[in-house]
Amino acid sequence: MADQTEVTGPQTDAGSAPGREPGTDRAPAGEPRPVRPALSPSRAGDFMQCPLLYRFRVVDRLPEEPSPAAARGTLVHAVLERLFDQPAAERTIDAAVALLEPQWAALVDREPELAELLGDDGPDEQTWLADAAELVRRWFALEDPTRLEPAERELYVEAEVDGLTLRGYIDRLDEAPGDLLRVVDYKTGRSPSELFEAKALFQMKFYALVLWRTRGVVPRMLQLVYLGNSEIVRYEPDESDLLATERKVKALWQAIERAAVSGDWRPHRTKLCNWCSFQSLCPEFGGTPPELPAHAIGLALDPDRSGEVGPAED
Repeated sequence: MADQTEVTGPQTDAGSAPGREPGTDRAPAGEPRPVRPALSPSRAGDFMQCPLLYRFRVVDRLPEEPSPAAARGTLVHAVLERLFDQPAAERTIDAAVALLEPQWAALVDREPELAELLGDDGPDEQTWLADAAELVRRWFALEDPTRLEPAERELYVEAEVDGLTLRGYIDRLDEAPGDLLRVVDYKTGRSPSELFEAKALFQMKFYALVLWRTRGVVPRMLQLVYLGNSEIVRYEPDESDLLATERKVKALWQAIERAAVSGDWRPHRTKLCNWCSFQSLCPEFGGTPPELPAHAIGLALDPDRSGEVGPAED
């Protein structure tokens, strides 16, 4: 991050934040002091899906139990990344499947709580690993890793757009002569219906926008690889697409600022609510959110929170 200057709250037309004198350059003691605003595609997607979901994840930091399915997605991502460490001729199905157990051991070593997902009340480990192996095998029917030489894997990207830092991780970036770029994202679930496809494409356009702003090149292809039902979704963006994405991202950030200042994090009910971890706290389902924490405005706009990224987001 280039600019580490402290800011005193959301830079909006709504006025200064409660608890601060207009024009001051210091936040009250103990309040987070965000630097340049930042946004990741995950947190942008949360707000688009449901402002209350954004609040629960960014402001309240409510815990979410890891799931066996999410852990399997992380594992498969790790295997597909590590397979390219092998010479091209050795990137076989057997070699990929053989990576599952050591990669799982490495994940558990970093996050020991993952081990508790399997056995007892969870799925049997061998059955769970067999399901992961099936996803890996499906990938070989969609792409041939012996003919691929990724330019980057798990690539962290970051760009500034009018004072807003955009950041994220790209699963794979392929490059061909002539600055031809292909952005590839692995999904271990099934391809979405047309109703929800736009959300997945927004994430890819977000990455394409960052690459365009940092490299001056519009990626030729955005490719989503869905292992759950063995489908590839491809999209060819152009400058008008990415300019529209840029406008959308800036508008999203302005909406987040307005919600932070007003404290109005209203829920938005959709079919995606069926998979939400926070139904018991959501007014749409008869729940009551916790009281907003102290310094909620600063927390909502803290770049470490709003710009939170992690490899292998599925």
